[in-house]
Parts: sequence; C-alpha cells; structure tokens
Amino acid sequence: MREERTSSALPPTSGHGLSPAERILRARLAAYAMHAQHDSRNTSAPGRAAFLARFEADVDPGGRLDPEERRRRAEHARSAYFARLALASVAARRAKRASRAGGESA
Repeated sequence: MREERTSSALPPTSGHGLSPAERILRARLAAYAMHAQHDSRNTSAPGRAAFLARFEADVDPGGRLDPEERRRRAEHARSAYFARLALASVAARRAKRASRAGGESA
C-alpha cells in the first residue's frame, strides 16, 4: 500500500479522477506556490540558457567564430525565430477568420 502524504496541503495525486479544469487549477496553484518561494529568474535560468545556446549552435556549429560575433549572430537568429513565429501567428489568425466567415455564409 502506498504511503499517505501528510506534509502537503493537497491530497496525493496521480491525475486520475480530476477534470481538465481541476488539473489546470492544481498546476496553477503549484506554480504560484513555487514562484512565491523562489525567484523565477533563477528557476528559469537553465532553460533560458539552453534556448539561447540553440541559436549559437545554429549560427556557429563548429565553434569557429569569435565569441562576440557568435553572440551577435545568435541574437539575430533569435530575432528571426520570433519574427517567424509572429508571421505564422498572423497567418493562423487570418485563416481562422476566413474559415469562420466562410462557415457563416455557407
């Protein structure tokens, strides 16, 4: 038999029997509790570093560039990545509007 958890304010969970809304609320509660205890800049630093390292690896896979030039190019690659996301977002919103407009007239 599993050991009962008593130190937590929440009952033990395996995700079973919870509605999607309850799982969302439970996750939100956990995130708020974590951010109340820790600086989010510290908890997210490894993820941000890995994300930025991806762009450095893309622009200089062999590691031959001067570090300052690699950083400059990586910043531009990162800007291009987010611009690409913004463009895709615009296209998705336009397609959604068009499908709604097409569905109403049909």
